[in-house]
Amino acid sequence: MSFVLQRSVFRPVRAVSCALAAAAVTLAPFHGASAQTYPTKPVRFVTPYGQGGNADILTRIIGDAVSRSVGQPFLVENRPGGSSTIGSSIVAKAPPDGYTIMLISSSHSVNPALFGSDLPYDTVKDFAPISLTGSTPILVVVNPGVPANNMKELIALAKARPGTLNYGTSGNGSPAHLAGALMEALGNVKLSHIPYKTTTQATNDTLSGQVQMAFPSTSSTLPMVKSGKLRAIGITSLKRSPLAPDVPPVADTLPGYQASIWTGMLAPGATPKPIVAKLNGEVVKALKVPEVVTKLTAMGVDIESSTPEEFGAFIDAEMKKWARVIKEGNIKVEMER
Repeated sequence: MSFVLQRSVFRPVRAVSCALAAAAVTLAPFHGASAQTYPTKPVRFVTPYGQGGNADILTRIIGDAVSRSVGQPFLVENRPGGSSTIGSSIVAKAPPDGYTIMLISSSHSVNPALFGSDLPYDTVKDFAPISLTGSTPILVVVNPGVPANNMKELIALAKARPGTLNYGTSGNGSPAHLAGALMEALGNVKLSHIPYKTTTQATNDTLSGQVQMAFPSTSSTLPMVKSGKLRAIGITSLKRSPLAPDVPPVADTLPGYQASIWTGMLAPGATPKPIVAKLNGEVVKALKVPEVVTKLTAMGVDIESSTPEEFGAFIDAEMKKWARVIKEGNIKVEMER
């Protein structure tokens, strides 16, 4: 009796499997054509950051260029909060059809180590990398009263006075905080982190001498540097910035140091590869449009693009790098709800 039941179940399943295989063959050309004509309606372009910031502006510049190329609007939607996890969670759970994508920054690769199992998504499995879009270096600035004119002298000062050199940032786990923690690790020094609510507050207190050092953005701080109110002694990118050609990379003194804020584009994890490839091509093309290049360069962005595979490998490397820094620095952050 048992043998007869097994055979009676097996035969229909095999028939269904054959039918599904035939259907897959029949539908394959349809999927290819769909990717070729994509998009046929507006695309939701999420940024997990607030309006007016660099990430928001970057999203709108790229979205506008791609929109003009494909003939469909890329509608920017700001979903800030939770250290970028709120917007990311929305995209992770969106239909993987290419009509919801996002622009993310370095926080995407940092959050797994900061929040662990509290993350409402899987950083790798729930997203499909599209392309890197660029990186924005951070300046290392000190109050003019600090007896250090370059990075070598700053490291020597920090070694001579362990824990007495303060640096202000926009908060625990922020890019500036991690830039300082990486400097501690590679320079084998002890600094004191002073978290503020905003970068502006940290920069203002560096101007007044309340703290000795800060890690602000290049574009926003250059006027203060040029006026002599702050001294720029390093930049966190591997190469000099066109906006600050006289400021050497920190890596010249601390080999391997790199703490720029990168940005890139992602789609939901199961998005078909042909659609990801189409988006990648459009983004790479947009990043070469003269108007886009001019706007991003003025913001201090080092424009970079990649294949989806290269971007995925880059994210993986960044996750491992910052996980080590966060563990060694014993950095603790509670997720905003």
